[in-house]
Amino acid sequence: MKQSVMIKGNTYGITVVLDPELPFSRLKEDVASKFQESSGFFKNARMALAFEGKKLSSAEQMEMVSAITDNSSIQVLCVVDPDKEREEIFRSKTEQVQSVDYTPGLFYKGTLRGGQVVEAESNIVILGDVNPGGKVIAKGNIIVLGALKGNAYAGISGNEHAFVAALEMDAMQIRIGDAIARCEDDRDEDETPVPKIAFVEDGNIYVETICKEVLNDIKLI
Repeated sequence: MKQSVMIKGNTYGITVVLDPELPFSRLKEDVASKFQESSGFFKNARMALAFEGKKLSSAEQMEMVSAITDNSSIQVLCVVDPDKEREEIFRSKTEQVQSVDYTPGLFYKGTLRGGQVVEAESNIVILGDVNPGGKVIAKGNIIVLGALKGNAYAGISGNEHAFVAALEMDAMQIRIGDAIARCEDDRDEDETPVPKIAFVEDGNIYVETICKEVLNDIKLI
């Protein structure tokens, strides 16, 4: 009998293979059931995720992520597109995100365009770019798996231990707690962007390249 949902995994991530002939509502139920049954195997895993078989919209992918996290202890770090070199993508994305500790919160997949706002009561992970004029607001931390070129307001409840991290940091404005700063990106156009993190120290916002030394020196919530 053909299975509606299959899980394939490696060291860095999991691929959920979906039956393309079944409706989304049925697949979501089957995914929830499958991960509930496998919850012991994936206990407290932090992994990247990909979907195969049935093409899903961004909203459907987020519903699937919720079905997985609600029925297991997996922390989904990011969602990647199917690719023949997927394991290498899993590895690089997982290592980049795992260098920053965070409590699971809201996931948003897609480009945040000028005038668009995404808000979260806890932490938020943006799976895409934040364009100029776009705004991300969170009571917790903000992680952008893409280019941050808009506004990011973290720790809006006054928590200056929150942080803002991005694979490419070129924000119009960053606010953490009551501290405000504009990110000055002075890198050469030909220079490859590196993941950076913005945090508060002595009332000022600092933006540094993500590395062990920086993470050890700051408080993360």
